Amino acid sequence: MMRRLIAEHILPRLGNRLLNSLNDSAILEPTNKRTAFTTDAFVVQPLEFPGGDIGRLAICGTVNDLAVMGAIPTALSLALVVEEGLPMQVLDRILDSVAETAAAANVVVATGDTKVIERRNGDGLIITTAGVGEIRDGLNFGHHRVEESDVVIVSGRIAEHGLAVLSVRNGLSFETQIVSDVAPLNHLVAEILDSGADVKFMRDPTRGGLAGVLADAADDSGLSIEVHEDSIPLSSAARRTAEIFGLDPLTVANEGKLVAICSAQDADRVLSACRAHPLGRHAALIGQFVDEQPSLVELVTEAGGRRVIQRPYGEELPRIC
Repeated sequence: MMRRLIAEHILPRLGNRLLNSLNDSAILEPTNKRTAFTTDAFVVQPLEFPGGDIGRLAICGTVNDLAVMGAIPTALSLALVVEEGLPMQVLDRILDSVAETAAAANVVVATGDTKVIERRNGDGLIITTAGVGEIRDGLNFGHHRVEESDVVIVSGRIAEHGLAVLSVRNGLSFETQIVSDVAPLNHLVAEILDSGADVKFMRDPTRGGLAGVLADAADDSGLSIEVHEDSIPLSSAARRTAEIFGLDPLTVANEGKLVAICSAQDADRVLSACRAHPLGRHAALIGQFVDEQPSLVELVTEAGGRRVIQRPYGEELPRIC
């Protein structure tokens, strides 16, 4: 039955030169470049949500973790833990989504594993992915390079993934439906780096949202960050939805956005590169590093007040990635 599952449902969708041999390991050709390696597990509920599903999420999550390190993704692994009772048509749709997303990111699923377990908590499917990529020559990412007056750029509207998952999980619908932003970012990253801008750091604001990335950047750089609320790209639908749930959009997970830190003189290059790409058309410069102690992130509100942006704690939105 396992061989039939692989032969009839997985290989027709994901098959390629590396995967088709079904060996215990995929053999990758050596290169003389630095290699990035990442891994992640995905347990989102529900498995399918507006704008995506657990399969698309798994591929994008791993591709994006490589991309924001300046790596060109080359190969992924895909491990499926399938719970007894998962409808085969659901599995097929998710596998189709994996194949479509991997093709869009120009990356192959080189190896994998499949396990079927007894019915437990109704999760249906858990996916674990790992990925490798070649780091582009000449890159030197790191908070140690960040200086006073450097700027923070976000590639688009925030909070849409977490709010989309939460809405469908709770059976809520709105006049304007929130759709997850889940997307592979490697082509957008390539456009940014090809612009000639000296990008000092990148991160995708997944769990912990934008607030988590900014808090980490302030801590690790030893500088403070001043963020202007009216500059943060946020759709009116996302704002209203966050208000309904009592959530701060800054802490909500994103799966198709990136945060880039660069010098002020390179900001226009980064913004232009982002806005020329479909995934970055709402890119915005949202803040600047300042030499104030203790290092913290301060939000200048639309009303002219100020409040500290803290690293989120606890689980406002469990199991969204």
